Amino acid sequence: MIIDFHTHIFPKEIRENREKYFPSEPAFKLLYGRPGSKLAGAGELIDSMDSQGVAKSVIFGFPWKNSDTFKKHNDYVIKSIERYPGRLTGFCCIDIFSGEAITEVMRCFESGLSGVGELALYESGIDEESINRLEPVMGICLDRNLPVLIHTNEPIGHQYPGKTSNTFRQIYRLITKFPENKIVLAHWGGGIFFFSLLKKEVKESFNNVYFDTAASPFLYDAKIYRIAISILGQDKIIFGSDFPLLGPERYFKEFEQAGLSKEEIDSICSRNAARLLNL
Repeated sequence: MIIDFHTHIFPKEIRENREKYFPSEPAFKLLYGRPGSKLAGAGELIDSMDSQGVAKSVIFGFPWKNSDTFKKHNDYVIKSIERYPGRLTGFCCIDIFSGEAITEVMRCFESGLSGVGELALYESGIDEESINRLEPVMGICLDRNLPVLIHTNEPIGHQYPGKTSNTFRQIYRLITKFPENKIVLAHWGGGIFFFSLLKKEVKESFNNVYFDTAASPFLYDAKIYRIAISILGQDKIIFGSDFPLLGPERYFKEFEQAGLSKEEIDSICSRNAARLLNL
């Protein structure tokens, strides 16, 4: 059973009227204001899953500044799960700086969502104030044994829409601040897992941290899979496509290029996600 842990869906109103949101949502405009940038609905995701052999996907929205918008988007995620029972698992997405963030997380959990994410701090990076704002959300997720998916990216290299100003120090402060939480760092955690080769402290801090593969074909050589397995072990890596940015087939080809075994692929594409989602 293949599980895609990182997919984005948007309600029809937003897909067909994205320009309406650009003036008040600069991060949304940054990511989706370019010609050709894709927005997909739940039906399109299911079609993609069916064509590429994906059994279940984790779906989420966008960290809108406007609380009414992130509530409506979360409602769409909830309704999509009801529409496609057994195929979709939903996460609650919020702006952690919103005064309604905590009540929305609680509402979403009571409505059947299974985690929080993808939390992205496109403008601030993961600074100290962001970590302070994140603390109550992490507390709720810890109490319920639910995962939190955090957007991270490599702090060097080429620039692209959605690349934040986060640093390795900021990412490390985040995971050490919440050592008991199940944390998934998107996009390979920006490469921070390489530092688990250090002999002291860092390796132990990754005990409850997982790394997803979202956008990997755009960012890294296929050799990263073999290297990451040798450093982290196959149980800490989770397949995420970042649909509709990329489809799963791109990743499956890279698994083959990297020479991954069936056992390794099963862990990355199924068992690790199932364990995190308590399936």
